[in-house]
Amino acid sequence: MIVRLLTVFLLGLLVLPAQAQKEVEYVKDNYLRYADHVYQSNIGAVTFHPNLAPIDLPIMDLGANNGALLLQFDDLDADAKDYSYTAIHCNADWTPSDLDELDYIDGFSSDEITEYEFSFGTLVHYTHYELSLPNDNMAFTKSGNYLLKVYDSDDENNVVLTRRFMVVERNMAISHEVKRAAMISKARTHQELDFIVNHKGINVRNPRTEVKVTVLQNGRWDNAISDLQPVFIKENQLIYDLQDDVVFPGGKEFRVADLSSTRYKAEGVKALEDDLDRSYILVMPDESRTGRLYEAFSDINGRYFIDNYHEDNPALESDYIRTTFTLVHPYPFPDGNIYLFGALSDWQTKQKFKMRYDEAKGAYQCTLDLKQGYYNYAYAFVKDGDAHADLSLVDGDWYDTSNDYTILVYYRSFGDRNDRLVGLKEINKIR
Repeated sequence: MIVRLLTVFLLGLLVLPAQAQKEVEYVKDNYLRYADHVYQSNIGAVTFHPNLAPIDLPIMDLGANNGALLLQFDDLDADAKDYSYTAIHCNADWTPSDLDELDYIDGFSSDEITEYEFSFGTLVHYTHYELSLPNDNMAFTKSGNYLLKVYDSDDENNVVLTRRFMVVERNMAISHEVKRAAMISKARTHQELDFIVNHKGINVRNPRTEVKVTVLQNGRWDNAISDLQPVFIKENQLIYDLQDDVVFPGGKEFRVADLSSTRYKAEGVKALEDDLDRSYILVMPDESRTGRLYEAFSDINGRYFIDNYHEDNPALESDYIRTTFTLVHPYPFPDGNIYLFGALSDWQTKQKFKMRYDEAKGAYQCTLDLKQGYYNYAYAFVKDGDAHADLSLVDGDWYDTSNDYTILVYYRSFGDRNDRLVGLKEINKIR
């Protein structure tokens, strides 16, 4: 009987859709992902960005001064734990490179996080941790992709969180143009990016094998466009004028939930209340924007930052609020699920952010605990058997939408063991 059940289970794995197989692969909580991920349920409000630039991507120049990047997170167990960290050098595709730690780290290969403080004046208690990179104990000697790994000091396999970051050399200059998609069918809904890579500072012998280019929209890796080949190769120039290749749906401006106050209703808040244990916020119910005229307003392109209108130290004095999001829709989508989506979900469709349909309310809802701050978000549809996060179904697309784009140029000459990040251009497609 046991053998029969095991056989049925294994056969079932073979016919699972791709997304389900991916979930099975990650059944073990401490399975190391080379992506942004939180592995422990007691960890909240993870942010990682350049110091004093809370909505920028975690990118620093090679040889940057101490404290160029700042990692912050909370432990909701509200005690003092010993956490350590290390950094793993990665290839352009986020697989581990062949470099040894001594090849890319100047200092200790791992170290403890010693900066922590306890929250005060909050209903929900937590311990707040901070880590600055590089620092006196760890600096980086190679450019490229890196994975920051935070783990329990007593057990390196007990991973707490991982975060991607990049170290850039800026040896190649990039010029660009954001324009309407060349294909007529996408001209009103999509944005096309053409660019030229100038490599005068590096002798590129075979551009098609030595140079790799990745383009990100709003810092997302889930829909990144990679493995691009230049259309034209000139002296010291690689020209990427690729019709219908570097094309992204325009989307709409991200929705806003300002949770920075528990005393009055800020932008995007319908109702708030609190009791002795917790604060509660009901975000203004949303509706589908597909087919509606484009509405221009300022957003931060899906990011968030921690903030508190009434306290001087948002990192330690901001509370965790039980927050409910609502998407009004007359019926549940029959062939997939809706997820709350954005930087708050690490740009991933995680189970925690899955919306549940309430027949009585005629709406999808999701309730989760968020630290006070300013949040952008969207609603992603994931079709059954697929892993693609589709923002177009609920919001539609429009060419005029303001989006951020990042062009990353990697270089590996013949015989090298790692991809260097030698060019980077950050672009805002403004209205």
